[in-house]
Amino acid sequence: MRRRGHGASDASSSSSVTHPMDTKRRLKIGIAGLGRLGRRHAENLAQRTPRAQLVAACSPVAEELAWAAQQLGIAHCYGEYAAMLADPDVEAVFLVTPTTLHAAQIIEGLEAGKHVFCEKPLSLDIVDCARVQREAAGRPELKVMIGYGRRFDPSYRDAYDKIQAGLIGAPFLVRSQNLDMNDPSGFFVRFAPTSGGIFLDCTVHDIDLARWFLGNPRPLRVFAAGTVAIHTGLREFGDVDNGVATCEFDGGKLACFYASRTMAHGHETATEIFGTGGRLTVGANPRLDRVDISDAHGVRNECTPTFYERFEAAFLHEIAHFVDAVLDDRAPALTLHDATEATRIALALRESLQSRRVIELD
Repeated sequence: MRRRGHGASDASSSSSVTHPMDTKRRLKIGIAGLGRLGRRHAENLAQRTPRAQLVAACSPVAEELAWAAQQLGIAHCYGEYAAMLADPDVEAVFLVTPTTLHAAQIIEGLEAGKHVFCEKPLSLDIVDCARVQREAAGRPELKVMIGYGRRFDPSYRDAYDKIQAGLIGAPFLVRSQNLDMNDPSGFFVRFAPTSGGIFLDCTVHDIDLARWFLGNPRPLRVFAAGTVAIHTGLREFGDVDNGVATCEFDGGKLACFYASRTMAHGHETATEIFGTGGRLTVGANPRLDRVDISDAHGVRNECTPTFYERFEAAFLHEIAHFVDAVLDDRAPALTLHDATEATRIALALRESLQSRRVIELD
């Protein structure tokens, strides 16, 4: 099988139409949201993505706009999203804003004639997901992509290519976990009112991976359970700091998920894909680097402290893929249907967690 590059997709690779690549033109981008992840995206767009030019930034926080101007040299800084959309220099927008704003801001961006990249999830409401899909379908000349960056991680991409090549036979089970280092400051409690809960905030990445690896089967039913091990303030929002879940798909395919916000050792993302002829494992040992330590405590390695260290390369591949899709007029690897399905399954998991019953999906 011909190996595709990172971020390649069945949609883009199967098209019979080829588009000449303009390597000189740069996509002019405005970013909305300059929090902890927004700043990473802004730095990548401004300094590490050759075909992108970060020309504008938007935030209601004056300190964040000052950072953008001083650290990245962005001349056009806006306190309101509408003002940035009105900037004729901005061709595309990057949304790294609260999830509750995603759907409306995507639609506003499309109405303004901008291409849109938005961090996951697409929305906390399946009705809003459908609205975004309708709006995007009415503007096929504009690209819209949701940031499920795991697909652009070199290791996950390699696993996918091996599955496509038949290395482990027919895949039937994915077991995946997304474990964050404990934050004693209580960040996740403060974030809980707008996060959608642990399954929409964390497990949605694993859900997208499971669908991808298993061939996008139709979900049938889910069950979830969880506990509050440390952050008791989460109970007020019907959330937990550790959750487990299962999802049954059509054709007898299965997925098992675990999400945690209380790990002592660092961030850990790991996935196993079981097939009729073997198994693939990604991230079994969460390593910060290739240094092994042997001392009085034994033999060990240091762990990635946060998700960003683990997926730094994936974020870069993801951004480059979106920029290339716009400049070369190609379909992004991730569709809005993919993003909607991840949200739909995550919402069902949240309902199951809170109701303590199996949730059937239509």
